[in-house]
Amino acid sequence: MWDGRLFEIRALRPRLIRLFVQEYFDVMPDRGRYRFDTLDRAVDVILKAGAKPLLCIVLKPKLLFPVLDNDKVEPVSWKEWEALIFNVVRHYKERGGKGWYWEVTNEGDIPSGGGTPYHFTPENYPPFYQHTVSAILRADPDARVGGPALARWNSPILPALLRFCESQHVPLHFVSWHGYSNDPMFFRDSIRSVKTELAKTPGLHPETVINEWNMSLREPVADPRFQPAFIAETTYQMKEEGLDLSCYYHIRDFHPIPQEDAKYLMPANLIRHELAWNRRASYQGLFDFQNRVRPAYFLMKAMARLTGDRLRAESPSANIHVLAADDEAWKTTTALVWNFSKSPAKANLEIANARPDSTIRVFVLDAVAASDDDSVRLRPLAPARITGQSGSSSLEFEPYGVLLVSVEARL
Repeated sequence: MWDGRLFEIRALRPRLIRLFVQEYFDVMPDRGRYRFDTLDRAVDVILKAGAKPLLCIVLKPKLLFPVLDNDKVEPVSWKEWEALIFNVVRHYKERGGKGWYWEVTNEGDIPSGGGTPYHFTPENYPPFYQHTVSAILRADPDARVGGPALARWNSPILPALLRFCESQHVPLHFVSWHGYSNDPMFFRDSIRSVKTELAKTPGLHPETVINEWNMSLREPVADPRFQPAFIAETTYQMKEEGLDLSCYYHIRDFHPIPQEDAKYLMPANLIRHELAWNRRASYQGLFDFQNRVRPAYFLMKAMARLTGDRLRAESPSANIHVLAADDEAWKTTTALVWNFSKSPAKANLEIANARPDSTIRVFVLDAVAASDDDSVRLRPLAPARITGQSGSSSLEFEPYGVLLVSVEARL
């Protein structure tokens, strides 16, 4: 889907890229036989992008699940299921994949969850999780295991899993859930709520991971200026609430093929999938269906310049927020500043304790430019010099405007 954009994604410096390990890859074509050539190609693209794979296990081979029914979640043989998972994980460990993240299923709290073939209950997800992570950790004791990748963070599956893992001493290295909302505070509230639930099982200390998030799927905002500011504001709220990891959904929009989906989705859910991806407007990808770059990509590219150590940055405004970092190696301080508001705004950026003889460079993220050239989409304004150790810059924001400020010392 996105191997033609490998170098653009590598430029974003991703830490993790999540991939569904599902029936498309035909990993178990016959009993006791495994094939990895197709899956290897997808995994290798992630590695070439400089990221660690987060592999979400949603396999459901017909040999182990002969009936197409998302409510049938137990394989005909747990022994063969664990052998399948063991061989998949061992294959990647032998290719250098020690310590990767392995996630047990996707959105199993909803029917044909998120286009994958499992629908769990609080009673049957924990034992499925236990069988699966047991096989993973036998193949790679250093693997990071977790789930349940909930469509709804408040699903009763999460507390059931937490109680089970604590009482049965089953490893749980991360808990994961998803969110699609136009309100960045929705994500912060979900983090706070999940942490409240985690506090009830003090014997567990998992990382918190929102590994699918974006605007509302049903009512996305069509204004191209909104999404970059939304990404910045949501990231800010996640950082402030102490989320460990997140995976933006997703890299490229792609039309599913109904004939392929019919191999693992039940008819009613196949229709929902078709309507969602082939008949409605979608703004999820950093690249669109025609593989053209979206404004969200340039927000990510600006964010990738926030290298070094995070700096304290304060704003008296409820709409204007800042993420800032100082990179001693580069002698550069960088700040991403945005206006998450329908109205234009002005602000004065005050800089203290700057390196002497620095230059302030301001870049405007242009969400509607006709060109996709970096220097057009991240348009530079005239630079200004700082003669002492303090300085300021007057900033003007359009509605949902985003600016990148770089304070660079002379090298």
